[in-house]
Amino acid sequence: MATTCVPDAAAVANEQIRQFMTARTGRPLWADEAAEYERLLAVWAAAVGDGTPPTP
Repeated sequence: MATTCVPDAAAVANEQIRQFMTARTGRPLWADEAAEYERLLAVWAAAVGDGTPPTP
């Protein structure tokens, strides 16, 4: 199994998303929570980038 290298910012954002969703297990998100979830996803997506390696 290959190990992927995840930038620190992406790992931090991923952990924040996990904690956020764990705290709300078993119920739908409220409107303000859905907005916060979308914000966390945007932070994560920006940290991960589009998946292409940087050009030298």
